[in-house]
Amino acid sequence: MWRPPRRLPCPLRRAAATTGPGRRLLLSTPIFYANGPPHIGHLYSALLADALLRHRRLRAAGPARLCTGTDEHGLKIQQAAAAAGTSPAELCERVSGLFRQALTQAGVAYTDFTRTSEPRHQRAVRHFWGALRDGGVLYKGSYEGWYCTPEESFLPESQLAEGTDAQGRLCKVSLETGHEVHWTKEENYMFRLSAFRDPLQNWLRDNPRAIFPDPFYQCVLRWLDEDLPDLSVSRERSRLQWGIPVPNDPTQTIYVWVDALVNYLSVVGYPESHGAWWPAVHHVVGKDILKFHALYWPALLLAAGLEPPERILVHSHWTVRGQKMSKSLGNVVDPSVCMGQYGVDGFRYFLLRQGVPERDCDYYDEKVVKLVNSELADALGGLLNRSTAPSINPSNTYPCFSEPCFPKVLDPREARGTGRACAEDYRLVAAVASLPVQVDRYFEGFQIYKALECIAQCVRQTNGFFQRHRPWKLDRRDAVEQLWLDTILHVTLECLRVYGTLLQPVVPHTADKLLSRLAVGPGERRLSGLTFLARYDGKPCPFEGRQLGPDTGILFHRLGKLETMKKRKQEAQVPDKQL
Repeated sequence: MWRPPRRLPCPLRRAAATTGPGRRLLLSTPIFYANGPPHIGHLYSALLADALLRHRRLRAAGPARLCTGTDEHGLKIQQAAAAAGTSPAELCERVSGLFRQALTQAGVAYTDFTRTSEPRHQRAVRHFWGALRDGGVLYKGSYEGWYCTPEESFLPESQLAEGTDAQGRLCKVSLETGHEVHWTKEENYMFRLSAFRDPLQNWLRDNPRAIFPDPFYQCVLRWLDEDLPDLSVSRERSRLQWGIPVPNDPTQTIYVWVDALVNYLSVVGYPESHGAWWPAVHHVVGKDILKFHALYWPALLLAAGLEPPERILVHSHWTVRGQKMSKSLGNVVDPSVCMGQYGVDGFRYFLLRQGVPERDCDYYDEKVVKLVNSELADALGGLLNRSTAPSINPSNTYPCFSEPCFPKVLDPREARGTGRACAEDYRLVAAVASLPVQVDRYFEGFQIYKALECIAQCVRQTNGFFQRHRPWKLDRRDAVEQLWLDTILHVTLECLRVYGTLLQPVVPHTADKLLSRLAVGPGERRLSGLTFLARYDGKPCPFEGRQLGPDTGILFHRLGKLETMKKRKQEAQVPDKQL
């Protein structure tokens, strides 16, 4: 029997101030479902969050944490373990280890790794359930509908299509994923989601950037204009034993998504000490779990007397040669194999440079090789090698800048006749001078790919500058020519120093190698206070005349021929084992 809640959303319990300089910020990835090994979609979520964290730290914007982990309960895991002839706990232990290993290999600087099987998390879930119960938003009722086990959710008829099962028989499938659904009827606890339409609409109206990019914000608004049925938040324990029991009701198991979402609270010490961080939280999630994070989670938080997260940053999916990744097609891309094949920084750069949050992005080997060779090995690495080569910079120093060779002008068109620099050179200086602000704006706008696009464009311009003036052709015995040669090298190294600083969140090892070659110390690598070509503005340059760092060889090695790489990839892959 349906019963209304005793009362509607509780008054919000305000957390500590989350605005102003030095404020705290928690960045999160989804916790990854432990029924199978990681793929590049998982890694992409983690790299987006990692780059945002690293960028924030370089800006010295305040304390920050990055939480990730594994979601280890639910029917899918119970079934996968049974099929593999192991226990759910053993399966989760192994798969969780694979995720931790992949994230560590990729250089993801997470500060917290939560497993939903941990006692601290389960305690938080039980307390959160109690808050919902005490708020009068839970009731018990008979529920029936089409249940999708892979998605761990009931689906309405509008989200179903006709399909065939493994035996070729007609069946109902999820319209979005193609997974088979089964008619299920059971008694569950229900959450009065329908009562939260107005609070959710008010939240989004007052916070138009709460869900970003905008197409996903608009999608959630449309969902709120549609039917918003109450949500089943438990499962019969006779059917699902692998999960957290409902407090004071041993016949029911807490719905895996309620369990999983609470990880964002348990990681910051809920229910005692979460106020130091919550709600200054930015969730990075894939579009396939948008509804859980942008509808269910904020409603559950409001019901428990907590504020919704500050921002939900949403990204799209990766396809492989235009097809969705699936085990049946055999096209699931193993990130560990890719990092071995392209290098950690090479693969990080590819995913963050090519990934566009608003739309699905396509992966194939040729694209990785072409991009990484062109932008990291040739353009960036080649520029560093040419500008620091002993034949052109025998003193191995940061050369001096000559103001008469490159005088300051207000209009690049005035450049003719005033020095050796031309209008294109002044356009380069203006572009690089504005680059840190541009990059910062794109990171803040969750458009990391655009930040990298701007950097790559400036790297190309700098190569053009170097090639245009051919410093290797200048005669060192001529004092005037020597001044111009030193100025060309000074400008080039200043550009490289800016690029190395800005690329640290994306390719940390490569950026460190570049900055070390330029003798840029650890305390000189922050984005806050980053200067460029100070001598052009008549100010002293702390790097001028400094001895460069040791030559560590090629900055980024070109990737080999595709046929050779494919062979290595095949050799690196092990046969899939049943999970």
